Formats: sequence, C-alpha cells, structure tokens
Amino acid sequence: MRRQALYAGAATLCGLLALAGAAAAQSCDVTYNTVAGDTLTELARRTYGDADQWSLIYYANITAFSGGQTDLAPGTEVFIPCLPGHSAPDPAPLQQDGADLRFVTATELPLLTDQSGAGGGMLTEVINAVMEATPNPVPYAVIWDEDRSHHQPMLEAMEADMGFPWRRPDCTARPDHPHCIGYFWSEPLFVLPVQLFVTQGGGMSFASDEDLEDKTLCLAETDEAPWLDAGGRNLLADGHVTVTRAADFGACLDLLLAGEVDAVPEDIFSGVDQVYQRGLRGQVTALERPIGTESLHVVISRQHWRGTTHLYRVNAGLAAIKASGRYDEIVNRHLGQYMAKIRG
Repeated sequence: MRRQALYAGAATLCGLLALAGAAAAQSCDVTYNTVAGDTLTELARRTYGDADQWSLIYYANITAFSGGQTDLAPGTEVFIPCLPGHSAPDPAPLQQDGADLRFVTATELPLLTDQSGAGGGMLTEVINAVMEATPNPVPYAVIWDEDRSHHQPMLEAMEADMGFPWRRPDCTARPDHPHCIGYFWSEPLFVLPVQLFVTQGGGMSFASDEDLEDKTLCLAETDEAPWLDAGGRNLLADGHVTVTRAADFGACLDLLLAGEVDAVPEDIFSGVDQVYQRGLRGQVTALERPIGTESLHVVISRQHWRGTTHLYRVNAGLAAIKASGRYDEIVNRHLGQYMAKIRG
C-alpha cells in the first residue's frame, strides 16, 4: 500500500522517548487500525525496535494529525512505513552556478540545510524538486552564506531573489513585524513542532494547557515564542506560565538539570540534536505532545519586481511534488538517515 501524501503544513520529529513493556512485532508497509493504548512511540518501538523513530509514522500519516497533535484514538487508520534506505539524492540538473534565479540559504541543522550534506540537506533537496516540478522550469542557483545577517540585505538589494528556510512570525498577532511587512511568504516547506524538553522521570506531563499552570519555562534570549499567546491562548500574557531567559537552548538545559525550570520549549530538531551532542539522552526527554509549531518558508522581498511570479513557481512546484509523492520520499529518506546519524 502506498503511504498517504504528506503536507508541508505540519510535520514533526520527536526522538528521545522510550516506552516500557513488551509487545508483538509490528509489520511495516501496511495499514494498521490502532487500539486503546497505542501511541506513535509504541508503534515505532514495535515496528523498528526503536521508539525514537516515531516521526516516520507521523510523517506518513500527517493528514490525520491536525495542528501538530499526536493523539491516536482507537480505530485510527495509520500507515506504518518501513525504514528508508540510504539512497543518493536525486540529481539537480537545473541547479547551475551563475543562473539568473538565485536562492540564498545557510545551514539550519544538518538535517534541514547543509552544504556538505546529501542533496544540501532535506529542504535544499525539496527546493530542487520544487524547481523541477514547477510550470516552465528554469535554471537556478543556490548561494550558501553562513552569516545569516547577510541574507536580508542580499534579498533587499536583489543580489539573491529568494531565501530559505525562514521561520515565519505570527503575522496575525504582529502585522507590524518587519518580516510580515517586507516579504512575501511561500506555502510552508516544513513545519517544526516545538516540544517541551523535560528531565527524564521528573513527573512533568503535558496533556493540555492546564498542565502548564504555574510552571516555569526557559527560553533563549532571541526566542519570540509566539505560540504561547497565539489564538487567544495567552499563557504568558495572562500569567499562567513564567518564562526565564537564558543565552541559548544549552544554557536552558543547564537550568533544567539544576531544577530551576520545569521545561525547555525548543523545535524538535534543534532540541534532539543538542541533547544527543551533549550526551543527555536518558536524562532529558521530549514530551510527545507539541506545545506549538514553527513553519519554514521561502521568502522574497515585496519590492522584488518579479516577486509574485517567483513565489508562484515555488508554490506550484511544492503542490506538484506533494501530489506525486516525491516530497514524501525526500522527507522520509532524510529523516531516517538523520536519526541513524545522531544516534551514532
């Protein structure tokens, strides 16, 4: 059976959860009807022998998980994919140095964008597929500039036409945000869930916002965390949670391990990467339910004379690769390889 097509509007990865208990092995490349007690991590443990791989099942059934939720009601039909192989990325014949149409990017974790990685990382390979599938394909170049402070001036001066991946602010709550005023945004290339990283066995749970009452969260100094108050949620505005600021996610983890905060919200890729790099697996875990999401996009300046035309190319190509299943293949392959790499 062919797994369900993915939608870029929601996607998740949550490694670091291990569920105890014995269960029979689960087959893969099959459709399965869930029963009471099934969770994504439990299905991954039964299928792959590794609960950390549950994001592969999530991705294969993304239409069943609206708003980033991960609950599996009994009787839910889910496709269980087999683990992806380590095949080479697709060729990118339209990507040519010196092409008139130029994207600017930088490393956004080795999984998402990485000049030295396979295909330039998952989202770079998605862009390659998008530009091949768009109506009237044209050559394009990908410019790598690891100093992100250069990207905005490059886009405004049209030294580059489009940039990716950019995280979109909450333009509904903050329509005056400079990035909302100054840029056109593509449909999401990918959506990162923001998970709560907590101490293993510390008793912190998150089934609903009520569980956050009177809890202290640690955020990096630059983290705007719009999901705390978005849509009338008002967790921060109404004083339901307290926020402590630290220099970065790593500093927040130090406060977590010292017992000075209850949880550290972070997008799952950054969080998992840091937990593994610091050897904290078994001490720090990510709760399965996301507290929010951050979407990744292609952007183009509103002053660009071909802004809407270029954005149409991206959105049309993205829709095409989702419909064909090529998006699914790229994401599934990169996720499997990434999880294998960070586990060593």
